[in-house]
Amino acid sequence: MTTSAPAAPGQLGVAARPQDLLAYLGRLDRWLAERRAELDSLDEQIISSGRQAELTSDMALALALWQAAKTRQNLLLATWDSGRVGQQELERLSALIWGRLDTAGAQLAQLQSMAVSLPEAGRLCDALVAQLRTRLNTDPNAEQQQIRLRDLRAQLERIRDQAKLEPPALAPAANGKLAALAARTDQLADKRGRGGDIGGLLGSLEIEAARLERDLIVGAAQRREARDLLVRAREQLAEVSAREQAVRTLAGQAATAVWPTPEGALPSVAGLGPVPNTRTALVGFVEGLARVDAQLNQAQAELSRALAERDAAAALAGALQAKAAGLGHGAQPALTELAALIGRRLADRPVVVPVVHQLLQAYTAQLDFLARRQA
Repeated sequence: MTTSAPAAPGQLGVAARPQDLLAYLGRLDRWLAERRAELDSLDEQIISSGRQAELTSDMALALALWQAAKTRQNLLLATWDSGRVGQQELERLSALIWGRLDTAGAQLAQLQSMAVSLPEAGRLCDALVAQLRTRLNTDPNAEQQQIRLRDLRAQLERIRDQAKLEPPALAPAANGKLAALAARTDQLADKRGRGGDIGGLLGSLEIEAARLERDLIVGAAQRREARDLLVRAREQLAEVSAREQAVRTLAGQAATAVWPTPEGALPSVAGLGPVPNTRTALVGFVEGLARVDAQLNQAQAELSRALAERDAAAALAGALQAKAAGLGHGAQPALTELAALIGRRLADRPVVVPVVHQLLQAYTAQLDFLARRQA
């Protein structure tokens, strides 16, 4: 079986034409069916050969990639809706094809750490299957060395395209490995042309090519994940910094308006240092931002509660004076004196809330006394 994952139309952010999408969906369906059949066959051969310990991890990853691609196909077909698509649906289809596959729920930790698109998952699955096929010596075309050489050259072209995506610091190493593989492939082709037997040499070369293609795809996916994490860290930094400034402003207003206010220094985003440039450090930085954000939320709630206590005291003072007037005691000297004192304390800056509470209790007690004596 020589089926390969189909080339995808369009690109991220650019919708493909409906006719191209229709053709791609058909090729994708055929690839999924043929690849699953071959995976099932390889799985049976692994079990029958007793090589589970050696090959199960690669087999599990290939199956997990196939399942992720199959799950994304279901979303594509639902969005395609038998061709009833407009521009919005076409853009959504492009995002589904070129966006990151949902691997958060995958059982394999290796797959969970990948940020691969549907085309990358297909190529990686193909590379793993080629490697498994060779290691099991079950290639259906093992007798046809010319076909294997042709497939190997096609794989080297895919590797060359993938190597172009490497950053400048890593590109020389990738291109060096690619050049070495290409040179060995040419040497085997020349040897075969001279009548030599290359069967024993092809297998190791195919495995190395599959490993290099896999490593390049995984590396690109991990770098993309790190870039996404960096973008998220910068966005969260901006959000938490804005919240910090707002809470500090609220703290200044509360300190001027009421006493007591929450004690202790407010958390500072600056304490986390600059945004790091490695994935591990970025994870810790994002977690630190989350902690600072939670502390700021708590501080905001406590400051708002202090201001709310002052407002509640003012509202209660008005309600008590209205009650006194309703009972005919609004002009009673003791209540008038307490009301004036409460008003002056509420006009202070800051308002000493415990003092106001004590005065309100005195006003309430005096009003109760007058009401009972009247009764």
